[in-house]
Parts: sequence; structure tokens; C-alpha cells
Amino acid sequence: MNDHYVKNVVEAAMLAAGRPLALDELVSLFDQRDGSNAEEVNAAIAALVAEYETRGLELVLVASGYRIQIRAAVAEPVSRLWQERPSKYSRALLETLALVAYRQPITRGEIEQIRGVAVNPNIIKTLVERNWIRVVGHRDVPGRPELLGSTREFLDYFSLQKLDDLPTLAQLKELEDLRVQLSLPGAEPVAAESAPIGEPIDEADDEDATETEAEHSDAPRPQGLVAGSSADDLC
Repeated sequence: MNDHYVKNVVEAAMLAAGRPLALDELVSLFDQRDGSNAEEVNAAIAALVAEYETRGLELVLVASGYRIQIRAAVAEPVSRLWQERPSKYSRALLETLALVAYRQPITRGEIEQIRGVAVNPNIIKTLVERNWIRVVGHRDVPGRPELLGSTREFLDYFSLQKLDDLPTLAQLKELEDLRVQLSLPGAEPVAAESAPIGEPIDEADDEDATETEAEHSDAPRPQGLVAGSSADDLC
């Protein structure tokens, strides 16, 4: 099969899918009679990656597959195309998400013990509704509390292939401001005196997180042109 044709089909499919595409899905786009195989599709992907190196787009591999997205260097001006106000998330939500990502599987009670304050139910609700966390089991203790873990959608959103791609805790502690690693697009600044992950927080839980986190559940995705896939599996 013509290599140029395979590359064009792969590129068009990624732009049209609206989600990451796994290698098997890309291979299945071609009729078996065409003789296309995984090797040719991989070659097409490699060619596209090379072509995009000097452009405003990039082809990346995330947890659910391959996708084409906007490069971070040009994301700010491109974001002006969207008129809606960027959603904002409280420090409490960001710290809860970070604890789930780094300490999973973890119970709500364990999150509260680490942070030193109660977790507002709306925080967990928002993270579940965004498919960033999900219940992965129950702790074998009285009451059988739910165990929370991150999802494939979480990895896709942050352009990660696996949890091992997260910065290490040692790397985070070397940063003066954890906001660099923990903030979502449009997130409120994190107070400079925030405790590092794993240390209790003595102050109020972001004013007890009285603002309903679910009201901010429509945050724009990062610089990806296409959306991530649904998170059906624990990553």
C-alpha cells in the first residue's frame, strides 16, 4: 500500500476521532486486502511525528492511544478562540487529586488524615464526574471504605502514558511552587505556604471548600485538539 496514503488516513483519523486511537484501531481502518499492517501504521505515525516537529501541532502517545494536539508553546494564543471563562479549581481539589494519583489506592479517610481536614463531598463528586478518579475496590477494614484510584482519562488529560510518567515526589519537593505540577488549566494560584504532598495542612480546607466544585466541571482540556477517551480501566 502507498505509504503516503497510509499516513494521510492515520492523520485524518486522529483529527476526526475526537479521542486517542489505539494502534489496533488505526490498523483496523484499512481493509485486509490492502495489505496494511501494524508495521506500516507505525511507520506512518513516526513520519507524522517528524513532520510535526516544527509545527504548532504534535502527535503524542497517551494512555488510550495516539492523538494530535496543540503544542504547549502555542496553546495560550489558540485558547483565545474559546469565549467561555476558564474554570477554576480550589487548592483542596488539586491536593485531593494529587494524593489519589500518588498514593493510590487510597481511601477518603486516608486523604483527610494526610491533609488534616475533612474532604468536601463535592470535591470527590467533581473528580468522579470528570472521570479523573474512580472507586477501584474497598479496604478490608470495618466499614469497608472505598478505595480511590486514578483513571485512564486522567492520564489522557495530562498527556501521560502511565503513572510512572508523573514527576517523582523528590522532583516535586525540589520545586519552590507545587502549583507548577498540580494546577489545572485556569486553576487558582496555590498559596505559597501550602504543605508538600504527604504533610498535614493546618489551615482551613480552602474555606472548607464551601464553593461547589461541581459548578466548575467544564474546564477546557489542555492543548489537545481531540478529547481523551472514557476511563473504563484503572491505570
